Amino acid sequence: MADVEERIVMTPKGKTANSTIIMVERKKIETTQTANMHVGEGQHSGIIVNKQQLSDVLQDTPAQLALEFKVFLVNAQTQKHTQESRQLRFWFRNTIPEKDQAKTAQEFFKELVAPLDFPRDYVGFIKKVMKMMQHKYPQLSKTEVELKLLQEAVTPPTRPLEDEEKEEMSEEKLLEMIESSYPNPITIQEMAKRWNTSQEEVNILITALTEKGLIKPLAPGCFTRIVQNETHVQVVRQMPTIVSTKQPTIAIITAQYSEKLAVDSMIENQETFVRYTTVGESNVYTIGNIGAHRVVCTKLPQVGHDRSASIAAGNTTTRLLGTFQKVEYVFLVGVAGGVPHYTDYHKHVRLGDVVVSTPPEGQKFIYMYCENAKTLENGNYEFETKSWGPPDLLLQDIALKLKQQCAEVSTEGEVKPRTATEAPWLQYMSEAEAKLKAQEMDFAKPDPSTDKLYMSIGGSDVIEVSHPLPPDGVPSVRDSPMIHVGGVASGRHVVTNDQLRLGFASQLSILAYDQEYDAVLESVYGNRKDHYILIRGICDYKDGTRNKEWQPSAALAAAAFMKSVICAMDAPTHV
Repeated sequence: MADVEERIVMTPKGKTANSTIIMVERKKIETTQTANMHVGEGQHSGIIVNKQQLSDVLQDTPAQLALEFKVFLVNAQTQKHTQESRQLRFWFRNTIPEKDQAKTAQEFFKELVAPLDFPRDYVGFIKKVMKMMQHKYPQLSKTEVELKLLQEAVTPPTRPLEDEEKEEMSEEKLLEMIESSYPNPITIQEMAKRWNTSQEEVNILITALTEKGLIKPLAPGCFTRIVQNETHVQVVRQMPTIVSTKQPTIAIITAQYSEKLAVDSMIENQETFVRYTTVGESNVYTIGNIGAHRVVCTKLPQVGHDRSASIAAGNTTTRLLGTFQKVEYVFLVGVAGGVPHYTDYHKHVRLGDVVVSTPPEGQKFIYMYCENAKTLENGNYEFETKSWGPPDLLLQDIALKLKQQCAEVSTEGEVKPRTATEAPWLQYMSEAEAKLKAQEMDFAKPDPSTDKLYMSIGGSDVIEVSHPLPPDGVPSVRDSPMIHVGGVASGRHVVTNDQLRLGFASQLSILAYDQEYDAVLESVYGNRKDHYILIRGICDYKDGTRNKEWQPSAALAAAAFMKSVICAMDAPTHV
């Protein structure tokens, strides 16, 4: 009697002038049935390659999951970059629950395109699919690979704004630098130094921005941003005393100019106080009402990757909480980079969505800072981290209830339009966008076609990954933000490396990365605030600093959801 063994069998399924379909399946085969097959030996034992196209017993069964990506590879002989579409289709064993299928497919894809050993040729790619199914992914019963040649180009593609620091100085870039420093003024010497250019070149651009009414001098050679259409602005040496009944109980911290404008558009009865200084740190406080609550909003003068920015962010937060001592709740509102899920539409965090910091399942932290990361010999990662989580999750519970009440699909499986009661942030966004039209900054949502998802596979080669398709009945283009709840993280050691960033996110259930706000969280913790939350609009797929086009719209989405949370809080009981 012939032995029956489970093998990984590759079969050519179809071929045209510019496309090939390969089927890789798990099958039990008698050792006597291998006449028309290449049977692997040695390190390839257990793998069989059909010599000819065979009928497919699962041919009429639709794939349970699929994803598509585009590869740009260079031809060694012609030096032309070939663009190729590769689609993966997955079938799972009957014992694998649906909730585990998307995670398995995502992990399979990430390992397949890992930069360290991404197959550079067609044979190597198929071989890796087979070996991964054989040794690491027993959940898969079958995988199909469709390769389709798209076009050839002489020059390789580049990810948008990947080399942003190499761009030439312009009015737009100089204005961004001044906005980033706001409320701190910035000198011409410092601008020239940061951009590694001459003071004469900076002076030409400064003159143009001044004539347009966008910036103003505070002292000779020292400039700051003019806030457009802002009323009731008082320039003060120190904050005036605020009567007890008007003391804010909610503090809102922003870091970018667009974030501050977005949050301010949600505040009624505003008063803004600016304490300017040409030496040390300036402060801006906008005080007013959101719903039944008194709030104060500030903007950090610096945030990010160097020690001076970290100190400035921590000092500004400490000064805010020291100045307004009745603050009980702290909101960090702004933009961040989303963590994509390549196979699950509902878990996929994409541009325009909102991530709210809540503890991942089984965890207590809402924010994780990675101080260092290294790859171990077995291919796993080891991270040095520090984390923060509020002792009281009142704000997180409100956010979760808001998310749950605006389910995208009704119980009958049909799309149900979300009402202002179910998703109040949609109305707040619309109203604020109208208010902000007078700003020169565009807060409208960019064209969805600009939402491109890329992954590095080493060197200059990149792949463009398609967004996962929605379930039946759900539109393929999101016309409003999807709300996600989970962990937020930062740390240049993981953010700047594609594999580490995705590995860290997968290991700790991170949904978004932002600039390094660890000093801000440390100050909030040190001031013993028991209620704090981060609300992040997604504008890129790294840390929120790359895609300027999506930043205003993403900031507005985060601010609108913030207002929804605040309006859902109980009204203050003290007078």
